[in-house]
Amino acid sequence: MDNIVTATAVFVVIWWLVLFITLPFGVKRTEEGDLEPGQEPGAPAKPMMWRKIAVTTVITAALWVLFYYLSETGLISFRPE
Repeated sequence: MDNIVTATAVFVVIWWLVLFITLPFGVKRTEEGDLEPGQEPGAPAKPMMWRKIAVTTVITAALWVLFYYLSETGLISFRPE
């Protein structure tokens, strides 16, 4: 990759994609008796967002390193030859 801006942009895009993939894992709905007034019945009981953010960051780092390797070795290229 040519510069830090490109590397950061690729990391951010991969991070958001992986976050949306990991959001549904481990979600349990709130039980009817545990609802507070005004609470959406379909809202998750314990969304565990910090765990999902950590998992997303680790997976993204691994994917980014793989992308960087493939880009630097020339196995993939986004420039016309």
